[in-house]
Parts: sequence; C-alpha cells; structure tokens
Amino acid sequence: MNSIILTAVWGVVMMLSGAFIRNKQTPKFLAIIGLSLISVLHIRELITKKSLIQVDVHNMVTFDYFNLTFIAIVLSCTLIYFLLSASEVEKVGPHVAEYFALIFFVLCGVSLAASFNTLLMLFIGIEIMSIPLYILTGSDKRNLKSNEAALKYFLMGAFSTGIMLLGIAFLYGGSPNASFFIDNLQIGGGRLSVLTALGLVFLLISISFKVSAAPFHFWTPDVYDGAPTVFTSFMSTIVKVAGFFAFIRLFQNAFGIVQDQWQSLIAFITVATLLIGNITAVFQQSVKRMLAYSSIAQAGFMLLAIFALNAKAKEGILLYAAAYSLATIGFFAILMKLEDYTIEGFNGLSKKQPVLAFAATVFLLSLTGIPLTAGFQSKFFMLMAAIENGHHLWLPIVAVLFAAVSAYYYFRVIQAMYFKEPSQADGHPIVATPLFKMVLLFTVLLILIIGVYPEILIGWMYR
Repeated sequence: MNSIILTAVWGVVMMLSGAFIRNKQTPKFLAIIGLSLISVLHIRELITKKSLIQVDVHNMVTFDYFNLTFIAIVLSCTLIYFLLSASEVEKVGPHVAEYFALIFFVLCGVSLAASFNTLLMLFIGIEIMSIPLYILTGSDKRNLKSNEAALKYFLMGAFSTGIMLLGIAFLYGGSPNASFFIDNLQIGGGRLSVLTALGLVFLLISISFKVSAAPFHFWTPDVYDGAPTVFTSFMSTIVKVAGFFAFIRLFQNAFGIVQDQWQSLIAFITVATLLIGNITAVFQQSVKRMLAYSSIAQAGFMLLAIFALNAKAKEGILLYAAAYSLATIGFFAILMKLEDYTIEGFNGLSKKQPVLAFAATVFLLSLTGIPLTAGFQSKFFMLMAAIENGHHLWLPIVAVLFAAVSAYYYFRVIQAMYFKEPSQADGHPIVATPLFKMVLLFTVLLILIIGVYPEILIGWMYR
C-alpha cells in the first residue's frame, strides 16, 4: 500500500515544486531522494508485511509476497533509471519537475496494476499508467516525430481502452454474481458462455496492445522511435513488465480454470510476436528502432508466462522484469551518450570508452540470453514453465530458435564496438562522468549476480 500512496503524493510534490524551483537540476535530486525513500519504505513493507499507511480498501487491492516483490523490483529499476538517465530529462524541455511528476504517477499506476483485485481497479491502474505516457511521448514539442508519436499513441491507447471497457462489461454481464471482483466471476469449468468468452477475448486484445504483443504491436516502433529517448527507456521497460504482471494476475485469478480454452490463442500470439519482433529487428540500421522491435521479441518470451500459468511462470516473470529492465535501461543510458543512433555510431566504442563498451556488451549478452547473465536465467525459467505445462511442447522449441535469431542483431552492435574502427567524422567526444560509470558497472554487477544466483529475487515470493 505504501507504493500506491507515496508515489502519488510524491508526484504531486514534484508537480508543485515546478512552480517554485527554477534550477533545472534540483528536480532530479528531489526525484532521486523521493524514490529512494519510497523504495526503503516499500522494502520495509515487504519484510514486515505491514504498511506504513493503513487504508481500508475493501479488498479492491490485495498484497502478497509475489506482487510486493514485483513492485520492489520496479522501484529499484526506476531508481537506477533515475541515477543513469535523470540528467537527460533536463535536456528534453523546460518542465523538468513536471516530467518527473508524470513518472511518479506512472509508478502509482504500476503499483495498482500489480495489486488489483477487481476489474475496475485494473482499468484505473492501466489508465494511470498510460495517460502520463501520452504526455511524456510528446514532451519534445520541437520534434515533429515526437508529436506524431504522441498522437498515434494516444489514439491507439484510447481505442484499446474502449476495448478493455467493453471486455469488462461483458464479463460483468456474464458473471452470475454481477461482480467486478476477479475471484467472484465464477467462470467455472465447462464451455464458456458467449458473454464471458467475448469479455476474455476483448481483455486479451486490450492488454496485448499495452504490452505490444503481435498483431497489436504496430504502434510500438513509431512511438518508441519518436518519443524522447530517455522516456523510451522507461516505457519500454517498467511499463511493459507492469503490463505483463497485470496480464498474469488477471488470467491466473480469473481465467486459470478454463486455461485449456484460451491457451492455443496465447500460443498463436506468442509465435507471431517472436516472429515479427525478431525478423524485423534484423533489418534495422537504427539501434533505437532495433531496440523497439527487440522489445516486441522480448514480449514474446514473457508471453510464455501467460501461456504456462504455473509456479515457474511466476518466478520467471519476476526474473524477466529485473533482467530485461536493468539491461535495457543500462543500454539506453549508453545510447543517449552517443550522437549517432545507428549501428555505425557504435564503431570503435571500446577504444574511446572501454567501460561503456564493456557494460553495453554485458547488457546485450543478457538480452540475448547468454549463460551467467540474468537474461539467461529469465529465459530458462520461461522455457521451463512452458515445458512443465505439458501442452504445445513445440512452443519452447520455437522460442529457442528465435532467441538464436536475436543473437544476430545484438551481436552486430558488439562487433561494431570491438572490431570496427571509429569514424573519422566523429563530432563531440562522449562525456561519461565517473558517477555514471560507477552506476553502470553496478547495474552490470546486478545482472551477473542474478544470473548466477536467481534465488536472490525469487526467494522473496516464498517467505
């Protein structure tokens, strides 16, 4: 409960501070201090299972070690995001405090989406996550691509929200209890009623849009490419994994008993997402756009948790949230230090900035799923979850094959950093402060620790 209330309150504090603070660097420190405090209080709640702020929510949100651990991962990854990329927020525009306020409001929506117990709280959580992102996407008002991305994101988001509301209405109408509580839908065994089946499909479509799963991914490349890079880093990691957590929570609690009736549909979406994300990423020359398509491919792997819905899937989604977020946030932080976002922009980076090249290599190896990295453990747990489920055993094989395809476009960047000479037309030198390098190496260390000892995360859900 701490995370929901405190992120909202601190978002208001950041918003009001913008009216009084003229120094563009002060909001950065205020945001880091606030998020550090919220993270400490949330970890205290995780350890003691007692919230600092007691509110009677009438069981509309529930907290257990599973979702509390997930929220702790999200807050920790966002703190690292602030430490690595907060200075880039200052370059977007004059309203720095407001940008940070919107990020805190997104975190409030993430906490709601991770703890909802009714369909209405799911809707509110998703919308609190989405609306600030529409603004952040178009925050670079001088850039026409940013304006186009914001408009496209808003229109597509509004359309998917309407589909979600339609699905909730059908589920409410098909429930014998006329209840919005996901545990009281009483879907039962046997064949689904028409209203319930329609509600399930509409919710599946809507949440698939939010997590950019194919064939509802078409907005992702343009929005990620057009948005300011510092906000692309945030929305492609924290927001994406929060959508998957809401996905798995809804389908396990509400639709788990009829898994056999929708599992084949999830398998189709998984294969389509892996195919489109990986194959399209191969042909990209812009690293930022390649990361957009690779995020679609990573969503395909995370869909295996929805497909399986077992203990390994829950462990895997926690590992994937940490591994994917840390690696992508770290790599985007390095990307923002470069002037050229193409693969040629990485040529000879190991000679100019060996620390940045080493960190980028570890991040890309983790995204590929190479052993001894957190990315390997997260993919391994997802594959084990799909195998233990016992249905569609061809699906893990397809996932492994596409993971091999992803190695091609990730290794192209590593090749450019270590085996190609720097361009003679390089502009300004890459500026990386000692503090930035320290945080980057700390992120690398976290990825390697989780890769060797994944129980450091998943152990919290069995306390």
